[in-house]
Amino acid sequence: MSTKGLSPPTDLLTALTEGIAPDGGLYLPEVLPTLDSTTLNRMKGLPFGDVSRIISGHLLGSDLPSSDLDELIHKALDFTIPLCEYQEDIFGLELFHGPTLSFKDVGARFLAHLLDLLREGDDQPLYILVATSGDTGSAVAQSFFDKEGIQTIILFPSGGVTPLQKSQFATLGGNVHALEVSGNFDDCQRLVKSAFLDHELSTQVKLGSANSINIGRLLPQIFYYFHAYGQLSTQKEPLFSVPSGNFGNLSAGLIAKQLGLPVRGFVAATNINDTVPRYLKTGIVQPKASIPTISNAMDVGDPSNLSRIEYLYQGDVTKLRNDMVGSVHSDTETRTCIREVHRSTGTILDPHSAVGYLGIKAGVSKFGPGPSVFLMTAHPIKFRESVEQEINCTLEIPKTISSALSAKSQAVPIGTDLSELREFLIKNKEN
Repeated sequence: MSTKGLSPPTDLLTALTEGIAPDGGLYLPEVLPTLDSTTLNRMKGLPFGDVSRIISGHLLGSDLPSSDLDELIHKALDFTIPLCEYQEDIFGLELFHGPTLSFKDVGARFLAHLLDLLREGDDQPLYILVATSGDTGSAVAQSFFDKEGIQTIILFPSGGVTPLQKSQFATLGGNVHALEVSGNFDDCQRLVKSAFLDHELSTQVKLGSANSINIGRLLPQIFYYFHAYGQLSTQKEPLFSVPSGNFGNLSAGLIAKQLGLPVRGFVAATNINDTVPRYLKTGIVQPKASIPTISNAMDVGDPSNLSRIEYLYQGDVTKLRNDMVGSVHSDTETRTCIREVHRSTGTILDPHSAVGYLGIKAGVSKFGPGPSVFLMTAHPIKFRESVEQEINCTLEIPKTISSALSAKSQAVPIGTDLSELREFLIKNKEN
């Protein structure tokens, strides 16, 4: 179903390939059935893959046979997600052990393999459009690289991603196309949304999306909230501090709560792009132009998934405040956090994970003491320039990504007008 409520419910494949509902809303499951206590207890101590299989069966069991779900989880989520205690009652959920060293690997790989299963036998080319402020582009590019019948187009802001991030999606070639937009992330996101609503384009090219606006990206992010809960030895309800930009990650956590996840609260931890924390304070949504920061994947002034959050809470900001608090942090605070955590624990945080760590204070202040989990969304090497400056040492580049740095960029520059993106897509189809 659509968050705007003006489009009829649709099947899973249509929701995955359309990305945005015909009324301009975002898709959500029509029903969120609550998990019983027996199932929750069964997840205690299980590996990530086993927890993912339980939750995917709960959500998608009516859409896919059991054998397909087994195959999907086995292929897509074949890496670990450790939960590590760094200080008393402060835990980091390490979401960066996938192939591109970012939490985006979870959603992108799941979506790519899910589309493979559902589109089997479909010979019409699908064009995946993705706006990225950093790690989404690399995760989606790697997940969809060489997928038969799928062309992947990554739109990224010129100068708005790190060299390593760019190398991971702009050097692949083949069915992956990188478009360097002369604007910011919000311009990239607007182009993607406009393309889906463009009648001229939709009659010539079949479009799909792999941004967090796509429900197929969002659903697997629910899995690791349950996994984190299952790894805690205590029965106390955890707090989750979520570094947030486009708010897909936090939306997944709120959905997990509605499915029955025991949780005492969430922190919307942001950099100075603070649209959602301001909404929590004032009750008014006031998007603004994004401002560049060292946590660039969160430089989002008009977060798409806020509409999902509003829908889940029937637009009642008072109800939302009962479950969520905002916490806003400057680059100075982020840099200080990286230095101090490294000095006191030896742990190296990337800027986004540091913002999540900083958010715990606001969460404990509102929701009380207890186990607090901050989401570690990227390996520090992905932001080596900022991180090395603070910890005064050189980070070792993992072998899995070192080859990308020396490869030649194949990015194509475009402007911020939809006509240029339309022309590129149509020419690509003709070729």
